[in-house]
Amino acid sequence: MAMDSSAPDLAALIEVTAEVFAVNGRLLREGDSLTAHAGLTSARWQVAGLLLSGPSTVARLARERGLRRQAVQQTVERLKAEGVVTTRPNPQDQRSPLVELTARGRQALDDLRPLERRWLEYLAEDIPVEDMRVAIAVLSRLREKLDARPATEFGTGAGSGRQSA
Repeated sequence: MAMDSSAPDLAALIEVTAEVFAVNGRLLREGDSLTAHAGLTSARWQVAGLLLSGPSTVARLARERGLRRQAVQQTVERLKAEGVVTTRPNPQDQRSPLVELTARGRQALDDLRPLERRWLEYLAEDIPVEDMRVAIAVLSRLREKLDARPATEFGTGAGSGRQSA
């Protein structure tokens, strides 16, 4: 059943979600292009970038990006095989090892930084910072609401099940 988009607030939200999906797809594709020479993908770049602030668990990395733990675990395994990250025992929880960048991983991210900066400068050049702050606030509120109440609480459609892209 299609959503009724006649209410202005729902119509606007439908447009916002459509744009978020489109922008996310483009960011992932462009990120893949930007990081290819470093042997990374957008997914690997995101995970490795989160580790710049220090070691973390797979579960924490997944929560930070709103991803499934299994997807992050697969990404970590690929990064580990490529020598970008390593794992070590977690003194707080032996079942959940800590993931950390290797010297090679830090170097890959350092090598990407100038390219990333030029790309971000291009993306930001015509957008007032006030507009970006409004976008951040709206997206943050949506994320909080998504975290507070999963869609499954509103029911499921016939034949619906968890799907992945």
